[in-house]
Amino acid sequence: LPEVLPAVVPLDRIVLETDAPYMAPVPQRGKRNESAYIRHVITRLAEAYGVSEEEVCPQTTATVAHLFPQVIF
Repeated sequence: LPEVLPAVVPLDRIVLETDAPYMAPVPQRGKRNESAYIRHVITRLAEAYGVSEEEVCPQTTATVAHLFPQVIF
């Protein structure tokens, strides 16, 4: 999947969310999911896309702002 994801889904189409309490990311698998674990997802996305974590965060935030303009950040 890491080698396919960037080819199929551009980074500017990705939204991160944390509302799945039963599917914590590795290395927290088996624990109840919580918002603090989003950093593991960001790290993995950065690796898959070959960019820094600092690039993933503003891009995914911008995508949310575009899709949900009524949300205040």
